[in-house]
Parts: sequence; C-alpha cells; structure tokens
Amino acid sequence: MNHFPKKIVAIHAHPDDTEIFSAGTMALMRAKGYDLTIVTLTPGGLGGIGSTEQDTINTRKREAQKAAEMLGAKYYCCDGRDGYLYDTEALRIRITEIIRLEKAGIVMTHLPWDYHSDHRTTCNIVEAATMVATLPNVPCKAKPLDITPLLYHTAPLGSSDPLGGKLQTPHFYVDITSVMDVKMDMLGQHQSQIELMRVMHKMEDFFGEMRKQNEFFGEQAGCGCAEAMWQHLGGGFQKDPLLQETIADFVIDTRKSNKGVRALQGAAA
Repeated sequence: MNHFPKKIVAIHAHPDDTEIFSAGTMALMRAKGYDLTIVTLTPGGLGGIGSTEQDTINTRKREAQKAAEMLGAKYYCCDGRDGYLYDTEALRIRITEIIRLEKAGIVMTHLPWDYHSDHRTTCNIVEAATMVATLPNVPCKAKPLDITPLLYHTAPLGSSDPLGGKLQTPHFYVDITSVMDVKMDMLGQHQSQIELMRVMHKMEDFFGEMRKQNEFFGEQAGCGCAEAMWQHLGGGFQKDPLLQETIADFVIDTRKSNKGVRALQGAAA
C-alpha cells in the first residue's frame, strides 16, 4: 500500500456540512492518530433568518470554529458567497494550496450528485484541486505533495439525488454509534441553523432530523447510527482503501457484505 500522511481535510460548502455528513467518521479517525482539518467554501451568509448577510457570516464562522475545536480540528473558510458559489480558477488554486499546506492524505467532500448546487460546485472544485496536488506547475506557493490524496464523498441531506430519486448505494457505511454524541455536540454549535432549517426545509427539529438520517443509515448497515461514504475511484486517484482499513472494525462494505446492500430509497422527507 502507498504511504499517505495521517491527515484528513474535509472540504464542504457550508458551516455545519462536515458535522452533518462526516464528523463521526472523522472522530473515529482521530482516535487512530489522524490530524483533522475542516474547510468550508462559503461562510454560509444566506443561512440566517432575521440577520443580515454579514452578521450571519460572523456568527456562522464562530460556530464553525467552535465545532472544529471540539474535534481538535483546524478550520479554514474560503469566503465564497453562499448560494452563488462558482467553480473558479482562484478557488481551485486556494483549495489545492490548503490541501498541500495541510499535507492531506485523505480528502472528503460532497457527492457529484448532491441535491444542493453549492455542494455540487464544491465537489467539482475539490476533485479538480485534489487531483493536481502533486503537480509543480499549479500556480500556488505551497509545495506539491508527494502523492495525490485519497478522495472520499459524503451523503447528501435527505439521501436523494437532485430530482428526489433514490441514492446510489454507498461503497461503505461507517458505524458511528460510539461517537454519535461527539457528532451531535459539534452540530449543536450551529444554533443559527435551527430557524433556517425550519423556514427552508420545514424541519421543526433540525438536530433531531440529522440524528434520524444517521439512524436510517444505521438501519441499512445493521448498526445503531452510521455515515455513508463513497471512495473516488476514477482516473487520477489512487485506489487504496485506507480509511476503510484504518477503522475496519467500524466499516460495513456494501460490496462485500449482505448488510447495507439495499438501495437508499424513501428516505427524503
């Protein structure tokens, strides 16, 4: 197996995305000695009700920083505009720079077919930026990595594609039952999103609904609570199952097990 640095960089669109989609897996990896970094492409400025965009940005950055600290993670915000995120050369270079500065061995981001356009844009930026992390001609000052990081994708909210269809079966689930409280404590830092989710998604219990999603994945996987993961196995990336082997006791591989092989359907509220 190739040697990858014991560092994970989770890159999502908004503050609270990493907490919702991958904080449990990251907590398990931290227990295995991994350093963690959380990056958001935007500060989530549209995600405020009764607050200006700038006040919301300030609040959400503070919330994200506090949540990251609970996991012992570093936090970066790239200050793209929430709701109007574009795939630009500047953002691709900035993400490559962060991946290099943090010496990432594993990168996590959204799925290409996530329901949210900001999430899909983030995925495109992260995939492109990760792929060129070893190339010396990338116009950023950070030193190229010795090996391209492994890339993993996390599940969308509601477990559906952009048109509400059933989600492709994940490559594997991670049993996060033992660290669910850590995940929920991190998510609990994002108090600004309670009213936003009530207005936007008609969720009267934001945190409770997020727990239900992990319980749904747990039902698919045959455990209490789980997160769903896909590994990016396309050209330009190594195929080492590093994350799966590092926390093997918590992984249910849908391609090798009878557990968790049902297609994800009917989960969208």
